[in-house]
Amino acid sequence: MFALLIYRLFLLLLLPVLLLALLLRSISNAQYRQRLSERLGFFPNAEAQNSKGGIVVHAASVGEVIAITPFVEQLLKQYNDLPITITTFTPTGSTQVKKQFGKRVQHSLLPLDILPCTQLFLTRLQPKLMVFMETEIWPNLINQCANKNIKLLLINGRLSASSMKSYQRISPLIKPALNRFDTILCQSQDNLANFLQLGASKTQCQLSGNLKFDISINASNKDKQATLADLLPPKRTIWLVASTHQGDEEIALAAFQNIKAIFPQLLLVIVPRHPERFAGVAKLCSNHGYTIAKRSDNTRVTAEDIWLLDTLGELMAAYALADIVTMGGSFSQIGGHNPLEPALYQKPIIVGCDMGNFAEVLSQLKQAQGIVQLSSSSPEEHSQQLATAVIDLLEDNGAASLLGAKAHQVVLNNQGASARTLAEVKELLT
Repeated sequence: MFALLIYRLFLLLLLPVLLLALLLRSISNAQYRQRLSERLGFFPNAEAQNSKGGIVVHAASVGEVIAITPFVEQLLKQYNDLPITITTFTPTGSTQVKKQFGKRVQHSLLPLDILPCTQLFLTRLQPKLMVFMETEIWPNLINQCANKNIKLLLINGRLSASSMKSYQRISPLIKPALNRFDTILCQSQDNLANFLQLGASKTQCQLSGNLKFDISINASNKDKQATLADLLPPKRTIWLVASTHQGDEEIALAAFQNIKAIFPQLLLVIVPRHPERFAGVAKLCSNHGYTIAKRSDNTRVTAEDIWLLDTLGELMAAYALADIVTMGGSFSQIGGHNPLEPALYQKPIIVGCDMGNFAEVLSQLKQAQGIVQLSSSSPEEHSQQLATAVIDLLEDNGAASLLGAKAHQVVLNNQGASARTLAEVKELLT
């Protein structure tokens, strides 16, 4: 309790700095400024009829929103008498919620974990159940929910080695927060063991599987796929590099130079992870001497070298059109991004040496021989290995198809976490 009091006081004193940081972020994304009231706990349309007494699900950003989609769809069917609210921490996650669910759910950015902000948020919504995802542990909000007899559920629980080290340093704060949860559903046995080591009790923790396996191709994805296909040349092979971060594009562009010498008609599609980098990535491609087309221009790709997917919410559909996929964020200390989405489309996948955020998924894909992982840790060697891996797959269509088929089978073999999570919701609300 003492650690929580110190935490509350510290964040309260830090509030002006946090607000200033959000205002600075608004230079590149105006939503950080325009929606500042939500960070302070002012839930929009809180006075609307039937807005209170429901289920709140928190998904930090885009990847988490995509992962919880099957689960939320089931919530909407089974609890159509309750308001379902999804919160995110990033504006890009917010955009994904609106595209995925429209007005079928309530939505807000999660307030700062500061006592007046969280108190206002909970007063306005008065939920029956608060659902957090993966490593989202907000000590103040969690404590307040428990004090108000709001049920607490952590789903798709994940604790990487780096997260463990960080949380262990503040164990007096994190351990009590974990023990406030009614149930912690973990992705894998390793993650469950980490939660126990961090201080959760055995009676709380259960193995549920990974929600990210429960993805599916819905009508919206098919519509987006058709829209993108109309903009692409029908006979060009496509190499898609997804969710790129700073440094990823340099590696891909260097590899692309070697690949084009053998496959001059190859179209490179780059999808930056964050929208504030769109303009910079476009300039980088041009500075390397490549011609580019931008999705935001909504014009057909013809002879350009690169297509920059500088839009939000279309990556999943773009996977369907690719011949080979490389996951960004796996070449440095980011920890990689979700390879299950291209696996759903049976695409051959290449990743870099750092997939720490998806260690369990990577292990299963490698065991099934459904993914290619590069071994080098230097950008120069990464580029060479990446070029070799792409060329090998382009030269052997059979091997590429088999790689994609094996990845797809891993997805099918591991589905079911949404149903197990939904059963726990039912148990808590009974």
